[in-house]
Amino acid sequence: MALMRSWAVGVLVLVVTEYIQVRVVYDHLVGPAGVGSFAAALALVHVPNLLCIVLATWAAARVHPEPWRRAPARHVAAACAVPAAGQLLVLSLRPDLTNVSGLALWMSTGVLLAGCSMGLLLDSWWEGREA
Repeated sequence: MALMRSWAVGVLVLVVTEYIQVRVVYDHLVGPAGVGSFAAALALVHVPNLLCIVLATWAAARVHPEPWRRAPARHVAAACAVPAAGQLLVLSLRPDLTNVSGLALWMSTGVLLAGCSMGLLLDSWWEGREA
C-alpha cells in the first residue's frame, strides 16, 4: 500500500507538471516544427523534463512512509518507478526514439537518471532539514 501511495502521488505530479510544460513551453516556444539546434533542445525540452522528473521523484519519495523509507531499494522503487514508467511509455509510443545510435534516447535516459537522482537527493536533504 505504501508503494501505491507513492506511485499515485508521483503520477499526479508528473502528469500535472508535464501538462504545464506542454502548454507553456511546447505550444508557445517550440511549435510544430520542433527545435532547430542542440542548445534549443536542451533548453526547451530536456531541462523542463528534468524539472518535471525531479518534482515527481521528490513528491513520491516524500509520501513514502517511515518504516519502509529505511529500506534503500524499496525507497528508490517508490520514488523512481513512475518516472521510469513514463520513460518506457514515451519510448513505446514513439518508436523513432528507440534508435540506440540516436542522441534523443541517450539524452532522455540521462535526464531520467539525473532527475531521479536529484529528486532522491532533494528528499534526503529535506529529511535531514526536518530532523
